[in-house]
Amino acid sequence: MRRSVGDLDRRGRAWYVDKAVAGLVFIGGISAIVFIIGIFVFITREGWTFVFGTLDFGEFFTSIEWRPTSENDPTYGALALIAGTASVTGLAMLVAVPFSLGAAIFIAEFATGRTREALKVLVELLAAIPSVVWGFIGLAIMNPLIIDLFDVPIGLGVLNSGIILGLMAAPIMTTIAEDALKAVPDGYREAAEAMGATKWQVIRQVVLPAGKNGLMAAVLLGVGRGFGETMAVLMASGHSINLPTSPFDSVRALTATIAAELGDAPRGMEHYQALFTLGIFLFIVTFCINLAADIAVRGVRKG
Repeated sequence: MRRSVGDLDRRGRAWYVDKAVAGLVFIGGISAIVFIIGIFVFITREGWTFVFGTLDFGEFFTSIEWRPTSENDPTYGALALIAGTASVTGLAMLVAVPFSLGAAIFIAEFATGRTREALKVLVELLAAIPSVVWGFIGLAIMNPLIIDLFDVPIGLGVLNSGIILGLMAAPIMTTIAEDALKAVPDGYREAAEAMGATKWQVIRQVVLPAGKNGLMAAVLLGVGRGFGETMAVLMASGHSINLPTSPFDSVRALTATIAAELGDAPRGMEHYQALFTLGIFLFIVTFCINLAADIAVRGVRKG
């Protein structure tokens, strides 16, 4: 059969449309890498001179004295800031991991039909709540509640910000964990049930071990979420430079320090560059956490 001119024109247009869409998808995919490199170049450029000129690495990692605006003796000890960030994130994971894994198991293994879809939508809506709203909850609701329950003078500290941050990190952890559990082949479940295993035995002895890499990735991404959170931690932690010794101590996080001080730091001065040094440190830590999560996910795919 002879092809008409109209058929050839349509095939030609379809070819160009296909190439255009493929180009747009490629640009969208590569843009993430470009943005990450651009961010790293920007923060490194702003803090490079300070890191390799003024910064005392021993003081930075061992001193709790953060006094960048002192006229006589400015100090740049970030130990208390690192400890504050780590303590809040650690407590947040104690809150988020049981909550998110429990929710993921229920959604993936027990809920069915409309119940499953409704729960997934609610989890996604929970993730959409702005961080400043969570911070307001910590400031206006959790603060007086902690004061009344534990008879402490102030409720802004590690406990408050850890609970708030845990609730913030739980939705994304739940979503990733649920995907990891659903990725376990149904044949595993059917084989275990055929051998007489109960539903919980199937989950505990078959599904969870098979999806452990994906669950680890969910936890690691939650840790990265905790390290990178700013506004809620700023509002709920008390923003005081301390090495925390109890859950009720006020602390200051790295991200909160950058957010609170960057607007008052003269551009190009040591204080300004020191804040970007904190940003470089944060970038490296979160990059390593996300890289570890990506390696865990690749382990799931290969398995």
